[in-house]
Amino acid sequence: MKSILLIIGLLICSNQMIIAQNLSQQIVAGRANDSSQINKPYVIYISADGFRHDYSEKYQAKNLLALREKGVKAISMKPSYPSVTFSNHYTLATGMYPSKHGIVNNSFYDPKKQQIYVKTDPSAIKDSTWYGGLPIWVLAEQQKMLSAAFYWLGSETAVKGIRPTYWYNFNTKIPMDVRITAVKDWLQLPAEKRPHLINFYFPEVDVAGHYFGSNSKETAAAVKLIDDCIGEMVQLTKEVGLDVNFVFVSDHGMTEADNKNTLDLPSVIDTAKFIVPNGDALIQIYAKDKKDIRPLYKQLKADGKDYDVYLTNKMPKRWHYSAKDNKDGRIGDIILIPKLPKIFNLTGKPTSIGKHGFDNDMPDMQAVFYAWGPAFKEALTIDSFENVHIYPLLAKILGLSYTHQIDGDIRVLAPILK
Repeated sequence: MKSILLIIGLLICSNQMIIAQNLSQQIVAGRANDSSQINKPYVIYISADGFRHDYSEKYQAKNLLALREKGVKAISMKPSYPSVTFSNHYTLATGMYPSKHGIVNNSFYDPKKQQIYVKTDPSAIKDSTWYGGLPIWVLAEQQKMLSAAFYWLGSETAVKGIRPTYWYNFNTKIPMDVRITAVKDWLQLPAEKRPHLINFYFPEVDVAGHYFGSNSKETAAAVKLIDDCIGEMVQLTKEVGLDVNFVFVSDHGMTEADNKNTLDLPSVIDTAKFIVPNGDALIQIYAKDKKDIRPLYKQLKADGKDYDVYLTNKMPKRWHYSAKDNKDGRIGDIILIPKLPKIFNLTGKPTSIGKHGFDNDMPDMQAVFYAWGPAFKEALTIDSFENVHIYPLLAKILGLSYTHQIDGDIRVLAPILK
């Protein structure tokens, strides 16, 4: 009996240690800012997942409305296609379209690995072999400028062998005040240990939008929560005496779908011949034998009423999601896109009303962009732009150089800088 109790006790302690580690800050030891980086600017790069371009006005986000007037606001920011969380957060980190950096959807198949990447699989999220490009924090660390991340896709794995100096495993159990305090603690570190780039991610607005829709009181409350947190962050930078640049973005917008009368996987798709990862606004079909692509395409085109059917080599050019972009083969051979309000539901389980992932030209898919601080012009409104252009903007502000090829162009956002 004593030995059983001892084993149970050890298991409990082990689990508690794992939980504590998942909730604790992770620090890469032995790093310091190079002397050439000490006097560089500071940037807090914030993403509020699912914060549609019109939410500040719609829900009267008083802090954000006031702060953007002191800096720069875009009419909207165009997400990359598909307009989903994982693809766009990694685009926001790398300045590359999803087809180039490799995270082509929240879930997708890699024919070389013969594996499916699933957004809920921690082992995939932390496997660096899925991630291409050079995240902005990796660029900074390569040039001996310290960075920090409180949640951001890619920051939990060592892309190119490098993580941010300070980072957290994603876990919604960490209270918001603890997250905000972490930012203050980072900014109060000695100059040689202080991160010049902080990535910070808020999931709350997206969660509310999915479950309750974009017009709900729950989404309004989530917007207010984020707005209050932004106000606190701005105040804490004043308390620590640092003049910080803020860049506030989102990954995509949100719209309402018919979540009751959903579409099943078309019966003509033989899952013995095709691999079909889960999806709702975008279904990707991967042929095990390429000769089966054309016959299935013709059948789907003939039968499809509530969805559009594309071959990868016939995708709209503006999506940068075609066969010529498909360097890793991770974009499906056939793409199905439902016609809103219709969506696919491949699981048969109840699904949420709020959805995204659709055409990135749709007004409801548009994201937000505000920026303020010493680097930015004041009271400036700019036209909508593609989110790939933020990476070179951040590099410019931080004084970081890069030679690898990206899809973003500094000329797009250079006019917003002083």
